[in-house]
Amino acid sequence: MPRKRIILSVFSLIFICCSIPDARASQLIEGKLETSLVPGPVEYAVLLPDGYDRAQGSLPLLLLLHGGGGNRGFLTQMRPMIDGMWKAGTLPKMVIATPSAGRSFYMDYKDGSQKWESFIVGPFLDHLREKYKATRERGGTLLFGISMGGLGALRLGFKYPDRFAGLAAIEPGVDPAFKWRDVKPRNRFWRSAQLMETIFGRPFDDAYWEANNPASMAVARAEKIRSSGLAIYIECGDEDAFNLHEATEFLHRALWDNNIQHEYHLVRGADHLGRTIRPRSIEGLEFLARVLDPPPPDPAAENLRRRLAPLKRRAGVRR
Repeated sequence: MPRKRIILSVFSLIFICCSIPDARASQLIEGKLETSLVPGPVEYAVLLPDGYDRAQGSLPLLLLLHGGGGNRGFLTQMRPMIDGMWKAGTLPKMVIATPSAGRSFYMDYKDGSQKWESFIVGPFLDHLREKYKATRERGGTLLFGISMGGLGALRLGFKYPDRFAGLAAIEPGVDPAFKWRDVKPRNRFWRSAQLMETIFGRPFDDAYWEANNPASMAVARAEKIRSSGLAIYIECGDEDAFNLHEATEFLHRALWDNNIQHEYHLVRGADHLGRTIRPRSIEGLEFLARVLDPPPPDPAAENLRRRLAPLKRRAGVRR
């Protein structure tokens, strides 16, 4: 089976395991948006929660980014799970939107022929806020993505931490290196040279790749990301078929070494699809729920810090 068909088949199967009884309390709306930034019109889907018509004021806005070769149907696949979380009260009511972005990596192409990043943070966000009761505030604007969508969430969040309050990247399609020349065949076998040159230039522009590589961005933009307070959640299965666990671990270390707060999970026995995807996605969405509604201070933890403070001062420990 050709490589492209294998990848498309993988991503089309990701959420078969996730189906639960659908209460159909939400409203799923499909639309198109004309744009000159990418081959248009761009199809998208929007999920509105039960009670949306009665909602007073604006709701949080979540961009739900699909994997490589996917489309707006990703939101339809996720809908039963989201409806279940809304019913259980584990996810705040919000406007959720998914654009069809193919295998664009959610990037502006080097040759300028397609500008997906510019489209999403510009006309697409503006359209959602004008048409729906979606907040214009950074504090209520979030990113969630799986695989290529996780890569997109990281890139958009790291580039525009002043526009997004938090992101959750599930098994993100990132690379375990700061330089393209250091990315081994085991970590890039699933992306053809033609695809990479289409996005990063022909001949391949190493500097352009590095400027858009989340691990490199974590280093180059560390102060901006830290000071923004961007909430970051990354995770991957330790048996990921695309070896993305190696890349996610590398990104974790880049964030750690640059003192960028984040939550990181390496999920034992989990692959790139299958029965683990639903609970892992729920955990990522619950993280974003805590971004919107942070838990109160923990008295026990605060008391421990007070008791340790004198010991730290005497030892010259800053944190």
